[in-house]
Amino acid sequence: MIKKKVVVLPVQPKKKRKKRQKRLYFTQVHEDAIIEYVATEDIKVRTDLYVKYIGPAFDEMVDKIVYTYKFTTLPNIDYLRDECKIWLVTILDKYNQDKGYKAFSYFSVITKNWFIQQTKKAKKNRQREVAMGNLSGEMQLKHISTVNPYPLEREHKEFVDSLKGEILSWERAELKENEEKVLAAIKILFDSADDIEIFNKKAIYMYIREITGLSTKQIVSNLNRMKVKYRVFREKWNEGEL
Repeated sequence: MIKKKVVVLPVQPKKKRKKRQKRLYFTQVHEDAIIEYVATEDIKVRTDLYVKYIGPAFDEMVDKIVYTYKFTTLPNIDYLRDECKIWLVTILDKYNQDKGYKAFSYFSVITKNWFIQQTKKAKKNRQREVAMGNLSGEMQLKHISTVNPYPLEREHKEFVDSLKGEILSWERAELKENEEKVLAAIKILFDSADDIEIFNKKAIYMYIREITGLSTKQIVSNLNRMKVKYRVFREKWNEGEL
């Protein structure tokens, strides 16, 4: 009887799948381009920097923020997205690297704020339309003629401007490293004073955590110290001492 020879084929090792690398669209190159843009007044240099580096980075940043934070539900979102990109160009000069935060952190935070504000506006418009629809024609005309938001808007602006000055004065105190980080984050949020009213507590913590890299516990601990200073400021404001 002839024995059959069994051939054992070598086991081929499984090919390891290469880990997909995350494509970075906002790198140090783009940070440097923004710094150079702010530092020069040469129109040609600014145009070249924007077309080659800044514009494409802003385009992708805005698109990612819109999809990540579900702003796609806003009416006319394509128009708003383009409007936001144009608006970012107008505030490029406001970036100041000496304040200690990266351009990406600065522009991504205020971009989120801008879209949150559009969300708030859309919600208010819907509520106003419903409320006005429930009024008679005569009552609608009376309501429109008597509502004057200017005094409240002016008071709000004066309060925010005064608070910004108060926060800047806190820099002169001896702060620990984490306190400095949290204070720098707060200053970023105050760069556009009109956006402050749109924040809720959860959003503020999220933005500060993103900017500082600190844990929520660390942020809360440092914010509590600043709340004590804020209460003193608020009491003085209410008493008309500021």
